Amino acid sequence: MRPVRHLLSALLGAVVFAAVLLGAVGPASAHDTAESTSPASGATVATPPDKVSVTFNHNPLALGSEILVNDATGANWADGSVEIVDNVASQKLKSGAPAGLYTVRWRVASSDGHPIEGSFTFTATAAASGTTAASAVPTMGTAQPGATQAPAPVPDASQPFPWSVMGFVAVGVGILVALGLMAKRRLTPDADSETADDSGSDADS
Repeated sequence: MRPVRHLLSALLGAVVFAAVLLGAVGPASAHDTAESTSPASGATVATPPDKVSVTFNHNPLALGSEILVNDATGANWADGSVEIVDNVASQKLKSGAPAGLYTVRWRVASSDGHPIEGSFTFTATAAASGTTAASAVPTMGTAQPGATQAPAPVPDASQPFPWSVMGFVAVGVGILVALGLMAKRRLTPDADSETADDSGSDADS
């Protein structure tokens, strides 16, 4: 019975160990999220701002970052490249932007290297100063109107498979197999000794 008890104790320890590892790996796989935008999602401003921005809970990476600022006709008023300072990604606008509804679509690389994206809207009651014409470009995604403070990032469908977790599981299975073999080896001599005792008892009788 002792080998069986040892095996059960080892199995319980392996389960607890695997649970602790899964709990430690889980939070590390979470991507960054947008905490706020400027202008705020759903806000109404007097004129189109000089720039729009998105603030994240961690510092995003500049690789592959893009922010589109489309008016109601689909024309993009973004001017130049995205500027990232600490955890804020901002995009300048061209002068002469018209009044109306704007949809801002952003895409950046999370601090863990995975792309995240989202969108928000705002409305300008009057046109901005200037006469620069905007060039229409294909939009990214669909409009996501709303009045929430921060837009929800789109989940990354290309997230890599958690091979590290599978490695921990494989190690746990290997430990269980080794313990089972050890228990079997301990039980086998006991069975042989019982057979020998029985043979000796028959001979004596």
